[in-house]
Amino acid sequence: MGSPKAELKFGDQTLLERTVRELQPAFGDVVVVAAPAGPGGALEDQPDIAIIRDEREYEGPLQALARGLRAIRNDAAFVCSCDLPLLKKEVARALCAMLDSYDAVIPEIAGLAQPLHSVYRKRCVVAIDSMVTRGEKRLTKVVESLSARRVDENELRSIDPGLHSFLNVNTPEDFQRALQLSAMSRT
Repeated sequence: MGSPKAELKFGDQTLLERTVRELQPAFGDVVVVAAPAGPGGALEDQPDIAIIRDEREYEGPLQALARGLRAIRNDAAFVCSCDLPLLKKEVARALCAMLDSYDAVIPEIAGLAQPLHSVYRKRCVVAIDSMVTRGEKRLTKVVESLSARRVDENELRSIDPGLHSFLNVNTPEDFQRALQLSAMSRT
């Protein structure tokens, strides 16, 4: 993308700020896991936002997920990446409502798990730590280590018909598509 995705401007705010501002009214407390020298900016001064820094660069998503779960005050949390510019709090809340007695709720789009648009109980840290100890680095393997409710695409469409909340921006083309979809939704 040419620069850190969290710092990309999406309208008048960065992707990270947009994510936090979308989720905070629905959940109150927000935990941001960032690189040691990563983004934070204006978010660092807000009392209901905890910014947890990785100890080292490039530790990977499994360790970041565990670090974030250790920092939450509740039994469970909606967990997402910062590159979901069309994320909707209603989708996050609907996924949380599906948790029941599971360890996690993990959506699947086109048959692929979306572990960074999911709900996890704090107790998942034990399984994640075990994965890290075994040398596992793939976040998608977390699904196999937990009692997870998988939510298929058809069920997801009932809460997000276009699955826009799941559009992550990994390329400049993805980013342009997100900007276009955002502009269309405002008209």
